[in-house]
Amino acid sequence: MPSFLILNGPNLNLLGTRQPEVYGATTLADIEAMCRARGADLGIGIDFHQSNHEGQLIDWVHAARGRHSGIVLNAGAYTHTSVALMDALSSVEVPVAEVHLSNIHRREPFRHHSYISKVAVGMICGFGAYGYVLAIEALRDNLNLPD
Repeated sequence: MPSFLILNGPNLNLLGTRQPEVYGATTLADIEAMCRARGADLGIGIDFHQSNHEGQLIDWVHAARGRHSGIVLNAGAYTHTSVALMDALSSVEVPVAEVHLSNIHRREPFRHHSYISKVAVGMICGFGAYGYVLAIEALRDNLNLPD
């Protein structure tokens, strides 16, 4: 069975309470449940993680090589700062879908730049928690996995 690694970066563990006017009231546990349910519908295993530490995210990316069919990544603030995470993603040869809860292009100028986009097959932003489901579906289609 194909599987996707879903990674969440810094501060996403606070979803539901952190700036709900920007990020909504949905918790990370709610998002994980949504992803697992959609993955089950599509016959895709889901491995879901969150870390506030860049090195831990990089270690999970490295471990995805040969194990996962794709990666869905919400790198949080590391999107705009982490060349190391970009390099890790480009080195594992696993397609990546970038996700953001908010529309980063309608926010502060520093959020408009993404190192992750340089190595991702695509980006979904601004659709809140549903963006993760969209990313799973888009990545499945990109990989030509059966329905």
